[in-house]
Amino acid sequence: MIDLKEMMTPVTCTLDETGSIRSAVEMMKEHKWDIIPVTNAEGQLLGIFTKSKLFTLILEKQSLSEPIGHYIKTDIVSTTVNTSYDEIKEMVKNSHVGTGVVLDDDGHVIGLLTKTDMVMALLRYSNTLKEQLETILESSHLGIVMTNGEKEVIYVNDHFLALSAQSKGSVMGEKFETLFPNVDIADTKSIFVPKVAVGMNQTMLRLSSYETITGSKGIIALFHEITELEQMAKELQTVKNLKQTLDTAIEHAYDGILMIDENKRVTMVSPPLLDLFHLEKSRIIHKPIDDVMPQLHLCSVFHSGEVELSDFKEVNGIKYIVNKIPIKQDGEIIGALGKVMFRQLNQVSELYKKLEKAESKANFYRSQLKNTETARFTWDQIISQDPYIEKLKKSAKKAAKGRSTVLIRGESGTGKELFAHAIHGSSIRKEGKFVSINCAAIPEHLLESEFFGYEDGAFTGAHRKGKIGKFDLANGGTLFLDEIGDMSLALQAKLLRVLQEREFYRVGGTKRVQADVRIIAATNRSLEEMVKEGTFREDLYYRLNVISLHISPLRERKQDIPLFIDVFIEQFNRMLGSSITGIEEEANSLLLNYHWPGNVRELKNVLERAATFAENGKIKIADLPEYMTEYTERIGKIPMVNMAESAERSAIEKALHCANGNKTKAAQMLGISRSGLYEKLKKYEL
Repeated sequence: MIDLKEMMTPVTCTLDETGSIRSAVEMMKEHKWDIIPVTNAEGQLLGIFTKSKLFTLILEKQSLSEPIGHYIKTDIVSTTVNTSYDEIKEMVKNSHVGTGVVLDDDGHVIGLLTKTDMVMALLRYSNTLKEQLETILESSHLGIVMTNGEKEVIYVNDHFLALSAQSKGSVMGEKFETLFPNVDIADTKSIFVPKVAVGMNQTMLRLSSYETITGSKGIIALFHEITELEQMAKELQTVKNLKQTLDTAIEHAYDGILMIDENKRVTMVSPPLLDLFHLEKSRIIHKPIDDVMPQLHLCSVFHSGEVELSDFKEVNGIKYIVNKIPIKQDGEIIGALGKVMFRQLNQVSELYKKLEKAESKANFYRSQLKNTETARFTWDQIISQDPYIEKLKKSAKKAAKGRSTVLIRGESGTGKELFAHAIHGSSIRKEGKFVSINCAAIPEHLLESEFFGYEDGAFTGAHRKGKIGKFDLANGGTLFLDEIGDMSLALQAKLLRVLQEREFYRVGGTKRVQADVRIIAATNRSLEEMVKEGTFREDLYYRLNVISLHISPLRERKQDIPLFIDVFIEQFNRMLGSSITGIEEEANSLLLNYHWPGNVRELKNVLERAATFAENGKIKIADLPEYMTEYTERIGKIPMVNMAESAERSAIEKALHCANGNKTKAAQMLGISRSGLYEKLKKYEL
């Protein structure tokens, strides 16, 4: 657009109010101005002295020495150098004054703007635009025809003349309808109109209208050679077909496929790859590959220019390798293709595992033996989002630092052994052995010899040199007594003596054996009830119940289920060689709503079964056991009142445990009165 400085006449001098009429006449004559700007001492505009006012003063025979201050005009048209062209055009169009004053940002006079100045500037600008437009039109590969408002041809370019085999003189001034009788000039939005005239090797691409200077409608028609258009259309269709073929191949590819362009942005990605890395297409497509999937290192082929094969990588327990292929055109790399292979690696992985086992068999057995005598789990492996479990872990960590006996309670499968391992691993005895014995898994007549060992000839079938027991093995370390509620009364008495005296006799022996052992016991039974029934010694109960930890069942902390699902899927992918990428929503909902009587152990077994059945992709509801589906269908028929009572009973039990049996404190935790708590205890027979 034209700048105001290009249109105005610069002003280098002005007059003040004391200037004479003679000075004004001389300035008008010298600069050929029709007005003289009059300013104050600071150069600010006060008004103008016009030529018409001068003529009036001459007719009135005023003296030329008279100051002009009384004859200046203050009703003036002024503008600033920053005024837009459209605003200036409106001012000039609507003003009866022939000349305006141009001011700078500080209000100082810098020029005069006349209608003549504006017209000349526009004329120069329009000539420049005309030359530029003609250059563009002549260099265009399109044939161009333009008419005036009467639809008479006023312009054609050389390319149109070459296409139509006509001379400029034969078409200039002709009516558009005469040259193109088959074209409806009222349809000014036509695209790809068929061949418009016999003998013309061209087709009309576009028919448009424009407004002429007189306000009428002219026509602009664009033409292109038919053969060239047809070739372009064929090439475009071929490209579309190739893209559709490529999209289909990638969509149904068995392995993960990803493509990037020369800007290293993702252009295509297959569903298996999205499933493997738990990604959404909308969050990866058209994004820089190093931002969304840096682990593939796909950009390395831009430097090497060669096909590359990565080492084994792993995600969610699934092993994969990346085949990186540069895409070249005319010797230049214009992109890269990444092929992520993971599903067919199962067999390779199995062979690799067998080879690994064969090469390290001795080390494997030594490590297995060591693992049976050391803590295998740490606090980090006890995962939970439940506040109670987090609090329980903190309490257990504190208990681990001491020497006191720890009693771990909880239903079967809740992870009591994990806590026992973690307590030993963070205790001062962690360098010692961690020996575990399941009191329910060993026959009653062998349990004592397992505990304390035996001397030579202690009983029929005994080894000649005798055998040391679990207390001997755990000396200086920790002995974990699992399912201690299943121990006989006779053995309970001997265990109590060991805990009190820290010594014992081997079966058939007469020599005292010192025992520096810390006891961690676990049970899923109510020892208090067993004490009342006489099946568990009361003195042993109090000796074991020094520090008591109660692990809540899985049904009371279902927010942990998604955590366990992710961890177990990753474990089974490694162990089974499967390629499970996740779990479908319906199956996930079923797992969340199931009551889990077997707790975490049952969840792990269910997921192992599902991973075996699914093999790859996502776990579906059909991969889960039927009894779970039957339970969820049956539970839907249970009255809500029963479910509420069950939840209330569980809350009371947990509060009593946290309050160590203190009913007043438990009532405060539950937000009810002490008498109200007693009523509920009576109701639920607690």
